[in-house]
Amino acid sequence: MPRKAHLLLVDDDPNTLASLSRAFRLAGHEATVCDNAGRALELLRTENFDLILSDVVMPGKSGLDLLEDLKKAGVKTPIVLISGQANIEMAVRATKLGALDFLEKPLSTDKLLVTVENALRLSRLQDENRELRQRLGKHELIGSGAAMSRLAAQIERVAASETRVCILGETGTGKELVARAIHEKSPRRENSFITLNCAAVPAELIESELFGHEKGAFTGAAAKHAGKFEQADGGTLFLDEIGDMPVAMQAKLLRVLEEGEVERVGGDKPIRVNVRVLVATHRNLEELVKQNAFRRDLFHRVYVFPLPLPPLRERPEDFPALVGHFARPRRSPVLLQPAAPDAPPHCAARGHFPANRSAAIPRSHRQ
Repeated sequence: MPRKAHLLLVDDDPNTLASLSRAFRLAGHEATVCDNAGRALELLRTENFDLILSDVVMPGKSGLDLLEDLKKAGVKTPIVLISGQANIEMAVRATKLGALDFLEKPLSTDKLLVTVENALRLSRLQDENRELRQRLGKHELIGSGAAMSRLAAQIERVAASETRVCILGETGTGKELVARAIHEKSPRRENSFITLNCAAVPAELIESELFGHEKGAFTGAAAKHAGKFEQADGGTLFLDEIGDMPVAMQAKLLRVLEEGEVERVGGDKPIRVNVRVLVATHRNLEELVKQNAFRRDLFHRVYVFPLPLPPLRERPEDFPALVGHFARPRRSPVLLQPAAPDAPPHCAARGHFPANRSAAIPRSHRQ
């Protein structure tokens, strides 16, 4: 394998530990072994490991208990569970708790090494992606004026709760950016952030997009498809432009928000989901309710914490900071150039500026 890794092997069978550690050492890895979950937790407090491989059925705490303890302790080390008594229920629980993979005994050495290589590759990609996002400031809110300071304080306050947020603002004010900021500051930050633009999906397809479908549910459904709610299980689902959702679909969304269950198109079994739903719109939902274009009961479900976003023209004090941010060198060689090189940075804030962020920046500089 391309990179030497430090692995923690947990199993109550000394023969299994001996054979696994030998296989990994021959493959160029360093392996630390222990025979119970308690000892594994102690080691994880004092040493850094690239990957954990643990048996499920052990005296005292099981591998699933270990997985739960790691999650509670905030340990991010990826874990692969192994069992000779595997069943579907056990595998599903392990996956929901965050196991990277679930293997059945007896183990093939080749399959085990491939699994470890894939797990390490995925872990490296996640680390690189996290670093890249931080370096590029993809989800950074730019501005330090009064309006942005108030917005930042509101995001901090609402992110820690499970409150449903309705983000209000004109096109280009950064509604998805704010939704991502709420997710990344929430307890769900390690899980998925899934988005759906309700205005961009044809009415006849939006149910399948949200709830998924079974194979053969309709013409062209050649395979089973997990919808956005299933994809976001444990994380956050952001429904942009919810004011454009068809009324018939609003009733089905309301039921999911009330029951916490989805049913795939063509399916006959409800699927439990644990999802925080954030919505956004550029439209006036209260007016849409009066016009019977938006359900009143759904309005009360999603309009719990309205979060209005100020357009750029109402916060000109932030314009120089935005110009400075997007003028930094990116992958594109094109840079923003000031109209007058000798003009002071505050000059851009003196005049009327009708556009928002998306209209203010060249396409090559948009995140």
